[in-house]
Amino acid sequence: MIKAVVVDDEKLVRKGFISLFDWSSYGMVVVGEAGDGKSALELLQQTDADLLFTDITMPGMDGFDLIKETRRRLPRVRSVVLTCHHEFDFVQEALRLGAIDYIVKTLLEPDNADQVMQRIVERIDWEEGSRAAIIAGGPQKKLPADSALVFRPLVQGEGSAELYRMPFVRRNPVVELEGMWLTPLVHPYSMEEIKREIGARLSGRWQTALVTGLSDLAADEAERVLAERLPAEWFYAHADDEPLRIAYGELVRAEDGSGDRSSETFQAALDLKWALYVASLQEFKQAVTSLRPDPDMLVRFGETLCREWRGLLLPPETAERLNAGIARNRTWADWQSWLQQYSDSVQRRMVELSFTTEVMSCLIRAVRYMREHAGQKINQAEVSARVNMSRGYFSLCFARFAGESFGSVLRDMRIDRAKSLLRETSDPIHQIALASGFEDDKYFSRLFRECVGMLPTEYRAESAAYMARNGGAS
Repeated sequence: MIKAVVVDDEKLVRKGFISLFDWSSYGMVVVGEAGDGKSALELLQQTDADLLFTDITMPGMDGFDLIKETRRRLPRVRSVVLTCHHEFDFVQEALRLGAIDYIVKTLLEPDNADQVMQRIVERIDWEEGSRAAIIAGGPQKKLPADSALVFRPLVQGEGSAELYRMPFVRRNPVVELEGMWLTPLVHPYSMEEIKREIGARLSGRWQTALVTGLSDLAADEAERVLAERLPAEWFYAHADDEPLRIAYGELVRAEDGSGDRSSETFQAALDLKWALYVASLQEFKQAVTSLRPDPDMLVRFGETLCREWRGLLLPPETAERLNAGIARNRTWADWQSWLQQYSDSVQRRMVELSFTTEVMSCLIRAVRYMREHAGQKINQAEVSARVNMSRGYFSLCFARFAGESFGSVLRDMRIDRAKSLLRETSDPIHQIALASGFEDDKYFSRLFRECVGMLPTEYRAESAAYMARNGGAS
């Protein structure tokens, strides 16, 4: 028998709610009632209750706080919200906090009361069945079906209440993964019915996948692979309206060795050939599509492009706009559009400077070489030769490209390198000077003060104090 507690600060409403149901017919019994959150918590502990029906708007501890405290102190107690509010955001907050369902009091009538309570009982049975399936598996459990549905909300914090209302979820066990829910299809349903239910209840708010080839797999390992690889597959599939269909073997193959190849691909793409040549952009897109790297790698790649080329290839406002756009890229299709915008910005800059594609490519390679070797003894003659340009022509083009001379740009790169070393190491100043391309540490200190406004020792001390104040964030 499920022991229930009903909480509402309006006594007549509370009594009316209790009298509306034939509780025993649902396998329930009301073991107590309360008019506020504090009394309800004490009652829940005294009666060893299983289910809490709570109003939201109450004096003192409101329903939201009551649900949070109940989950903290009595995690096995389930909660159902009683509310007069039918606003989506209000209900979403309750579900986010762990409520298994909600009842709009103003819409509750004798002719729909049975349906409401049956829905809650089915949810409890569903959760109990899922928990039993997990426990019964033991440490060496295997997935109980060849195929499974996996669900992930697009909105962080989205509750799972909508899932259990679908018949193929109610009749099968459910395992919660890292921000996802796995439903092995022990009792299979037709794909048409699955698509219809998902389209009606989850479309636009959840990503779904039908994974096959799971028979006799160790559950722990299969769940790990699904949790790690499915987000990337959803990212590249870009199909929220129906389940992604994929075999487990494809996920395993995608996991093996793709990380190293992806890193190499992004490292090579820093030369920006793809931003200058249409064919190279297509090749880069195809490489990423084939490798399916973790979306976080794309984020780091995009942030690097915006940071390193701000003021040279990208006007500050363009760099800021592109950098802000990174957070909005939810799919690979979004990223392809972003890459095209970046390429368009680079080519606009090339037109403004009246450079050919070949000259622009040489200057980009020159800047990258300077950054990589700023701590070494390099000069303009060496860099111009490295990119196959005459020294005189390179000097003219570089000054137009950067807005200042080669020497000034190289000096700033070396100062930036020194600042990083001062923040990140405890090396003595003379070693940092050498590592930043300065042979004379006295000259380095004088120049550093001219450029930064303080001596290297002062900069290090101020950086350390800032990091201490901000918990290590530089």
